[in-house]
Amino acid sequence: MKITLKDGSVKEYDSAVSVYDIAFEISEGLARAACCAKVDGKTADLRTVIDHDCELSICTANDEEGLAAIRHTASHVLAEAVKNLFPHAKLAIGPSIDTGFYYDFEHEAFSREDLDALEAEMKKIIKKGEKLEKFTLPRAEALEFMKERQEPYKVELIQDLPEDAEISFYRQGEFVDLCAGPHLMSTKGVKAFKLTSSSMAYWRGDSDKARLQRIYGTAYNKKEDLAVHLERMEDAKRRDHNRLGREMELFTTVDVIGQGLPLFTPRGTKMLMKLQRWIEDLEDKEWGYVRTRTPLMAKSDLYKMSGHWDHYKEGMFVLGDEEKDKEVYALRPMTCPFQYYIYKNTQKSYRDLPYRMSETSTLFRNEDSGEMHGLTRVRQFTITEGHLVVRPDQMVEEFKGCIALAKHCLTTLGVEEDVTYHLSKWDPENREKYIGEPEVWNETEQHIRDILTQLEIPFVEDVGEAAFYGPKVDINAKNVYGKEDTMITIQWDALLAEQFDMYYIDQNGDKIRPYIIHRTSMGCYERTLAWLIEKYAGKFPTWLCPEQVRVLPISEKYEAYAAKVLKELRGRDIDAEVDNRSEKIGFKIREARLARVPYMLVVGQQEEEEGLVSVRSRFAGDEGQKPLAEFLEQICEEIRTKEIRKEEQQEEAK
Repeated sequence: MKITLKDGSVKEYDSAVSVYDIAFEISEGLARAACCAKVDGKTADLRTVIDHDCELSICTANDEEGLAAIRHTASHVLAEAVKNLFPHAKLAIGPSIDTGFYYDFEHEAFSREDLDALEAEMKKIIKKGEKLEKFTLPRAEALEFMKERQEPYKVELIQDLPEDAEISFYRQGEFVDLCAGPHLMSTKGVKAFKLTSSSMAYWRGDSDKARLQRIYGTAYNKKEDLAVHLERMEDAKRRDHNRLGREMELFTTVDVIGQGLPLFTPRGTKMLMKLQRWIEDLEDKEWGYVRTRTPLMAKSDLYKMSGHWDHYKEGMFVLGDEEKDKEVYALRPMTCPFQYYIYKNTQKSYRDLPYRMSETSTLFRNEDSGEMHGLTRVRQFTITEGHLVVRPDQMVEEFKGCIALAKHCLTTLGVEEDVTYHLSKWDPENREKYIGEPEVWNETEQHIRDILTQLEIPFVEDVGEAAFYGPKVDINAKNVYGKEDTMITIQWDALLAEQFDMYYIDQNGDKIRPYIIHRTSMGCYERTLAWLIEKYAGKFPTWLCPEQVRVLPISEKYEAYAAKVLKELRGRDIDAEVDNRSEKIGFKIREARLARVPYMLVVGQQEEEEGLVSVRSRFAGDEGQKPLAEFLEQICEEIRTKEIRKEEQQEEAK
């Protein structure tokens, strides 16, 4: 058999051979560094025996797959340590993830002291250097094996597998775990690791199932890489919107109100209002949208017509009982069917299209409580939602226009470099999840693929992520911890117009079904605010700041002049405050800097006599004295253009 290596060279063998033996034959150093492999593009264990022609790539810690194998092995070492120190703990699952690994256990909450003790135990296990040995059992034997070890979660996982499945396990010393791999050859390969936190998690992510305790950790091949990662995690904690947003008094949550229902303070509300005014003016005045306002709820009949009742009911807040009540209502999880009836309110001709509707829509989705997080996953949120009803011949250009609008928003917010584009496709193996015929899906997906290619936008394709009525472009971004969320969505819909009997009159007087684009321009306000808090660590561009200028009189003698300056600022729609506290000016400057105020105007005798202000900024520190009129013109221009000034002096807010 012929095995083609990554460099194009070919090795020939007369009989089956393991990946590890091939690596050792290439070089002993490669065998020591090897973590796993890719056989014909699929990740494989080093113990995998190859008995056919294939392409082989040996993966080390420098490869994504190799690093994942290190982390997966570290999760098994953690599981062994937990069983050693807490014998009654039950094992659930323990995968590698983008930032490290985790393992779920049935156990009481783990303290930081527990994590420290587990780290010490893990070091002992690693020092022993037990080999990881893979073996398989028929399903029936595997079930008995895990029942004997009293691991109910492993038993449940095995029960979900086919009757004829061969179940794989890995053994390291006395510890055995159900696992598909891949893993390192020995625990000694875990050279640098850290247990970072623990939290509650639901078994299989289902809030109706058992509450487990999840331990998070990370692992690297070198201590230096681990140190860099841990410093990055510390920075993530400093930027975490859930902490920083509360510290800056932008939002809060209250248990008695409920999870996923944030309260926005005056400062946070001001930021949301600035975003909303910007988006509405942008869409209406520059991009040709008409604005609508529709109800927050509707009868179930509407959602049945759209298909949401069949495909999305479990994610909706339903008001009433279909078996008892004459009419059942639900809070809306989307705006599209409401806007369809605005389109249908008057007959449209081909000359009236495209008909672009937009709405600042408050929506409701019944997310699992375990999924709630700050502003990124909530049960009530507001979105820049729009629907474009277009002729089929207009669809491609209008879809491009929606992408252009989204990119404009991203650029203005300064986050355009932080996103990835995804073509979210249907899953033909899961037909019941979707409406429409395969031909329609294949055609519309190809249209989006061609559009992204023409626009030279790099993208990845995700099977099974489409809406039930059409494929879409998802524009995603990662939070400070590496979790990816969808920020903006643009969907191609060639199906729902039929269900709502939507049409336009063409040149020949015939009724024609239009196409529909479902889109957001900036996305969800709450999630966007969370993104901006983390992106800028609270040091927002001036136009977005809830407080843009703080006037600082050096003593009470100059409070009257400070009040005059404040009046001038507010007269130009600048959000400004005065600090009249009886404190030294140095203290006031530090307080304003810690509050991340873009500009501080210090005023005293000379400033009052000559109509000046002494300007200090986040961007350049001491900018010197300026006539008040000059400063007003400069900041108004900065706000008008939504300039993102580079901070020349990085003074960390503690």
